[in-house]
Amino acid sequence: MAKPNYSFEKRQRELAKKKKKEEKLKEKAGRKAEPGQPDEPGDGAAPPQDTEAGGTPAP
Repeated sequence: MAKPNYSFEKRQRELAKKKKKEEKLKEKAGRKAEPGQPDEPGDGAAPPQDTEAGGTPAP
């Protein structure tokens, strides 16, 4: 019976993991490039603050 080549299997797993990670990064970059919908809540979704309404009192 042939001896299993563990280093080859490990290399194949590493390559698959690297490919999947690159695809995820590419997909994430594509979503960021699309205008309109923010990627996460809080990415520019807050309304602009009015400094005169409630900040520090003017001297």
